[in-house]
Amino acid sequence: MIRLFFHPRLNRLLSLCTILFLFVAGFPSCKKSSDPVVLSMASWRVEDVAQMNRINALFTESHPNITISYESVETSGYNDYLMGSLAAGTGADIMLLRSFDMGRGLYDAGYLRDLNNDIPELANFASNPLKGWSTEGGTVYGVPTFGVTQGVYYQKAIFEKYNIQEPATWDELIAACDKLLAAGETVIAQGAFDNWTLYEDVFCGLGANFYGGEMARKALMSGNMKCTDPNFIEAFKMVKSLQKYLPAGYETLDYPAMRELFATGKAAMFIGGSWEISIFEGLGSGSSKIGWFAPPVLKAGDKLQYCFQIDGGYGINKLTKHPVEAVEYLRWLSETGFAQDMMVELPGFFTFVPGSFTLTNSLAQEMFDASSSATLTLRLMVERLSAQDPKGNTLMDTALNGMMTGIYTPETAAAYVQKQLDTWYKPRGR
Repeated sequence: MIRLFFHPRLNRLLSLCTILFLFVAGFPSCKKSSDPVVLSMASWRVEDVAQMNRINALFTESHPNITISYESVETSGYNDYLMGSLAAGTGADIMLLRSFDMGRGLYDAGYLRDLNNDIPELANFASNPLKGWSTEGGTVYGVPTFGVTQGVYYQKAIFEKYNIQEPATWDELIAACDKLLAAGETVIAQGAFDNWTLYEDVFCGLGANFYGGEMARKALMSGNMKCTDPNFIEAFKMVKSLQKYLPAGYETLDYPAMRELFATGKAAMFIGGSWEISIFEGLGSGSSKIGWFAPPVLKAGDKLQYCFQIDGGYGINKLTKHPVEAVEYLRWLSETGFAQDMMVELPGFFTFVPGSFTLTNSLAQEMFDASSSATLTLRLMVERLSAQDPKGNTLMDTALNGMMTGIYTPETAAAYVQKQLDTWYKPRGR
């Protein structure tokens, strides 16, 4: 082996150069931003691949060195996928995060990057959407990207056939359901197999008018109300009352089948989210064929309690090899250009970016307009009540499925949820 001996000063210089080389080689974030980079992006929106690819192509136009690889995972398995891939060190560079407890769990586990110092545009967002992806101390780990809402879609041709007007009150909705049922129509394309739809769409969407919306949600968190209180029992009863209007075999009817049943005109109504617009248009039942109305209030004159969910925000993998580029992408998400393009490409997804925007889809416009005269609320178990196991949202899924398949009554379903929550949830200050 040949050994080379240099002057001590030269040795020190070589050592410094070696350290510098290893530093640059070992930390890809030090690469110049002009180097070609592919950022992987994870999302639960399997329906939006084409739309997101078009949106991301606009980003690449203005950032030609950065390409976004959009990877989607089915909704029901998304949380487990994120946790598993991040724990294994193979997580995406950028990921769509659910709000509050679901995203917070990833941050608390140490997988997400703090964004406060990276994205000055965060100062432009209102405090409520930021709250969905931040700690009590104000550390932000996700850029609020979109909100969604729930209501009732209907087939215009079927309503016209039976001279049914859009119901504004609960009694009007039930009268319409009875009329359709008597005529032999499949009234509501709803199933119980994917039980999250019973919780998110039916209980939170329609039920907020029964249990009291945002005031009741906060009271449940504070411990001043329980799921077994009369207002929440009424919401459980409301869901149960719709059972006779569901399709035969609804117990095994899954989410895709529900949507197809409605979109093909074989059912008069579908209780669903604003995110369904593109799905229905893709299935051939666009806004010219379907209508939408807000969750009916209990009686005329009541103020609408409107579940307008702070739903999706993007975060950055703390171990990404491309933090500079990932931050650049999230800054782009915070701009009005992205917000406008998103709402055009994905009608029914509503931005939190401040600004004036044009909604090109008539159904999305109706949904957005309904918020102007309503009291807005979130899904009942989204904040603090799903932070640990058994999670409140999972408990609601199980309870509502059990109620619709004969395991529980409305009262025992509510009691099941409350009893399980009591095993771990303690309101702050108590």
